[in-house]
Amino acid sequence: MIKEMMNISEEKANLFNEYKEILLDWNEKINLTAITNEKEIILKHFIDSCTILKYIQGKEKVIDIGSGAGFPGIPIKIMNQELNITLVDSLNKRVNFLNEVINKLKLTNIEAIHARAEELGRIDKYREKYDIATSRAVANLSTLLEYLMPFVKVGGKCICMKGPNIEEELKSAEKAIKELGGELEKVDNFYLPNSDIERNLIIIKKVKEINFKYPRKAGMPAKVPIK
Repeated sequence: MIKEMMNISEEKANLFNEYKEILLDWNEKINLTAITNEKEIILKHFIDSCTILKYIQGKEKVIDIGSGAGFPGIPIKIMNQELNITLVDSLNKRVNFLNEVINKLKLTNIEAIHARAEELGRIDKYREKYDIATSRAVANLSTLLEYLMPFVKVGGKCICMKGPNIEEELKSAEKAIKELGGELEKVDNFYLPNSDIERNLIIIKKVKEINFKYPRKAGMPAKVPIK
């Protein structure tokens, strides 16, 4: 089913299938996903994650914030093995799951880090070192950009994965985009294949270095978004 739905090679389909099996196994122990139907996992997790690939080149450094069960980071790694990927999650159980997936699928140039974005984004090793920062449905856009932008080098991009009805969110994030050194490049609106599931990719280009006061201390970006 995976091979047909995603139109991919047998080798990649096998990796996705193994990933799915590990996900469902761990999901009985820790809450990773409410979606357990195979077809829905393929569409709403795997295919959805891969929609960002058209904005990512080979060998780029990508950081996935709030990776959770590995979306979008692990699917895009399976599809493009040249990418160098960092997965970040604040819950250690989920990081243990991500490490098991990485090890069992024998993925290279990918690591999972147990950290809060607000703290990791202040560390020189990670700050403004990535070509792409991405996240799927983690927070409102203003808050999300304060998590993501500190990781992106000037000239790089944030790819924010969102559902429908983003106009108001975009409007209220205008100050945050500017304050965090960004510029709105594109909003890509589409539906997942053969479905009525609407998605939006918000592409923000980093045009200048970020003020060192960002990100603010843990909890602040969510509590008091930049307005």
